[in-house]
Amino acid sequence: MNNAWRGLTSSRAPAARGFFPPELVIHVKALACELPASLGIPLSRMSISDVAAEARRAGLVAKISDSTVWRWLSEDAIRPWQHRCWIFPRDPDFAVKASRILDLYERMFEGHRLKDDEFVLSTDEKTSIQARARRHPTLPPKSGQPMRVEHEYRRCGAWAYIAALDVHRAKIYGRCERKTGIVPFDRLVAQVMSQPPYSEARRVFWIMDNGSSHRGAACVKRLVEKYPRIVPVHGPIHASWLNQIEIYFSILQRKVLTPNDFPSLEALKERLFAFERHYEAIAKPFEWKFTRQDLSRLLDKMTYAPVASRAAA
Repeated sequence: MNNAWRGLTSSRAPAARGFFPPELVIHVKALACELPASLGIPLSRMSISDVAAEARRAGLVAKISDSTVWRWLSEDAIRPWQHRCWIFPRDPDFAVKASRILDLYERMFEGHRLKDDEFVLSTDEKTSIQARARRHPTLPPKSGQPMRVEHEYRRCGAWAYIAALDVHRAKIYGRCERKTGIVPFDRLVAQVMSQPPYSEARRVFWIMDNGSSHRGAACVKRLVEKYPRIVPVHGPIHASWLNQIEIYFSILQRKVLTPNDFPSLEALKERLFAFERHYEAIAKPFEWKFTRQDLSRLLDKMTYAPVASRAAA
């Protein structure tokens, strides 16, 4: 890209009033796709006005408005003023571990379709859910006015909410603990595995991340020795987006915990458990559409990105 940029700035692009040649549009879009530091601009990201100013400073055009630059960039959905954080996969077995989870969502494991008495659970913890007692009562919405929630509150403590989602049955099993850890997590496992259909199942797959409560080979050994029907399935590092329980947690955050107005820890616990029953009465399994093929395309894209970046440097 730097070589292309030097070629673009080697000559001035003519521009008559009210008319801009197609070559100039291409040059400005190329400019917007550069990192500011590579152009010697002391910015982390460029706005529309920054792109327009740099086009003028570089001699691409004598005069151009911000609205014209905006129109050109909008054609290709180029937004240099936006940024998004992401993490490149560092797990050498990322594809293998992720593919195993995606297969389970399609009721497949090691090339074979799951039986009717085999189940897939997705589990994790939602930590430090506070109970905030507002200093004044929350007021319901009325015409022309939203719900009003007092800004000041009294802290009543916090729960660690540990839960498992049966991904194909939309069933939720949760518990509130004072803190996370191996012992609280094992209590959730015992709660689930002691009741049908899991207590009588052929196999029960538990999809989990690499948190300290259920990490690595020690977790696998502990669970399998106590529950021979369990098949622990660890996802890759930094891949919580593959874990469907996180979708349920996001629903819980929007529907139950926002705004946060609970007079006590006990009231918060009762609401969490009541929502589990409410959710099961109305919910269906998530329509998971991300497949092995999608994963392959994503990893190809992420593998190319750092290579391209090093080439540009």
